[in-house]
Amino acid sequence: MRTAEHRVPLRPQPGHEGLGRHHGGQHPGERPGFPAGVSGARACGTSHHGSEAEQGPPPLRAPRGARGCSAGAAFQYLLVQKTGAQKNVGLIQLNRPQALNALCEGLMAELGRALKTMESDPEVGAIVLTGSQKAFAAGADIKEMQNKTFQECYSGGFLAGWDKVSIVRKPIIAAVNGFALGGGCELAMMCDIIYAGEKAQFGQPEILLGTIPGAGGTQRLTRAVGKSLAMEMVLTGDRISAQEAKEAGLVSKVYPVEKLLDAAIACAEKIASNSKLVTAMAKESVNAAFETTLTEGNRTEKRLFYATFATNDRKEGMKAFVEKRKANFTDS
Repeated sequence: MRTAEHRVPLRPQPGHEGLGRHHGGQHPGERPGFPAGVSGARACGTSHHGSEAEQGPPPLRAPRGARGCSAGAAFQYLLVQKTGAQKNVGLIQLNRPQALNALCEGLMAELGRALKTMESDPEVGAIVLTGSQKAFAAGADIKEMQNKTFQECYSGGFLAGWDKVSIVRKPIIAAVNGFALGGGCELAMMCDIIYAGEKAQFGQPEILLGTIPGAGGTQRLTRAVGKSLAMEMVLTGDRISAQEAKEAGLVSKVYPVEKLLDAAIACAEKIASNSKLVTAMAKESVNAAFETTLTEGNRTEKRLFYATFATNDRKEGMKAFVEKRKANFTDS
């Protein structure tokens, strides 16, 4: 993927995020809690220039027509672009390949900055968040957190900044290939739509590390797949496949690995072609279904529905429908 950002490869080191077992048991040659061949990752901010084999799989190739995002300083752990025929889709790729995109503090800070840039860009109508074909994100960075104390976590609001992802007003589509485990699964669930590659695996393996999910895993997973499956995944650390995730309602669609990113971008382009103002209202209304009672949710929906009648885009949309033509939304 061509961008203006510089990629800083990282050397593996013991202490990487613990990863859960597959739903059917441990893979041959795999250490309990870890994918085969992965022992760990150096903490954020440490770099090493090694061979291509040492650096892991290359980042995904940029879709045709993508261009680098010029706003803000360069990113160390992300590749950020604007893509789509109208350049109205923000594309953010997690780029910490040797650590299987483990979510260190530096990466999450950069993600917050990238999302803020996309949020304020009037051209961007939707955002796609992806990783590599091997891993969306294999979890939080255990090397960083293993020595933290209760006092540090509580007084410092550890992981509280991750919630920035869930409050972005523009729709975010997670395009998940490979591992989405622990914090990686939580990050995907903070997004509005999840598309999965056919080899994707989802899990909350924190129990294997003597802790529990801390960035919404017990809450969002239960709302998405129901109590029984959520309990099984959280209490055993077992993973589920992309197809199982679709059947459970965690993901919308499953695609071949090589077609996943294009499908996610196509969906984002379709969303971005609508009124950005009304799209934000629609997103707020759907989210209310997860965060309030039915009565309160219906009140929120009515309030936002009425609010659309104060917009130029509602007038244009209905006028275009009556006149049998395509609407020309102005996001006003």
